[in-house]
Amino acid sequence: MPTIDLDGARVAIVMMSAVGDAVHVLPVVNALKRAAPSVHLTWLLQPLPATLVSDHPNVDQIVTVERGWRGLVEASLALRRGGFDLVVDLQVAFKAGIVTALASAPVKLGFDRARARDLNWLFTNRRIPPHAPQHVQDQYFEFLAWLGVDPEPVEWRIGPWEGEREWQRTFVAEVGRPYAAINIATSSPDKDWIPERWAAVVDALHERHGLTSVLVGGPSEREREIERQIRAAARHQPVSALGSGLRRLVAILDASELVLALDSAPLHIAVALDRPVVSLTAVSDPRRTGPYRRFHDLVVDAYHDPGEQGPVSMTRRRGR
Repeated sequence: MPTIDLDGARVAIVMMSAVGDAVHVLPVVNALKRAAPSVHLTWLLQPLPATLVSDHPNVDQIVTVERGWRGLVEASLALRRGGFDLVVDLQVAFKAGIVTALASAPVKLGFDRARARDLNWLFTNRRIPPHAPQHVQDQYFEFLAWLGVDPEPVEWRIGPWEGEREWQRTFVAEVGRPYAAINIATSSPDKDWIPERWAAVVDALHERHGLTSVLVGGPSEREREIERQIRAAARHQPVSALGSGLRRLVAILDASELVLALDSAPLHIAVALDRPVVSLTAVSDPRRTGPYRRFHDLVVDAYHDPGEQGPVSMTRRRGR
């Protein structure tokens, strides 16, 4: 097994986009710091996921990568100046490969050729061994195995931070009663659920369980329209927390009695916070992108047909 002395090493982590993936990277970051407290970790992230991990105690530096070629060039220059010992490329995409290729580091670790999309394998000089598809979290732990680092215990340490507790207490007081957080939409419309059915859930939570519903998500017009449709169909009006931002989303989910989530970042944040989460999955195999190690009994699996079995699938399904 290849070994690298992580004590005092400068390590760059390339995982620039997707908030859910950023959540999965946090246990990798924490495991590296447990194994070598003196390791210096720099993480390349686009602005939105960067807000989620800002002020994380085990992230020494964040390089914010703006969208577009200019952002990639600036990020690449930052990596060239960083004098890194190791680059860990967790993102199988051409843009991540470009950044990795231009980084100044003797070891550039990436996925095996079979899993490295967009010719990403061309830009690394060390690769983890091939492996059958498995949960994304375990897939990232393969990099720790290559480095000889134990992933256990799996820790996210996602917050809320001490400075966020006052806002959380104020929010809970304004809601006024126990609540369930509902993630009403994703970045991919084919993963979304029908608004009228969310409205029925809002009413059931209120009438059967005494829970107010808090709608969470982004500020997009599509999400606002879904909110309007839910309000129009529901007998009991939910509280809207759309557009609160990722750090406040962490605080909202942390204080919830229950989370209902689609195949998106709030699902993984809820797992990281150990909040019970009902997950609705239809497009991706929940064994790959569903809740990690927890709350499997709360998964609503519309991806598989009844009784369907087989290996973990990386294939997206549409129109289910």
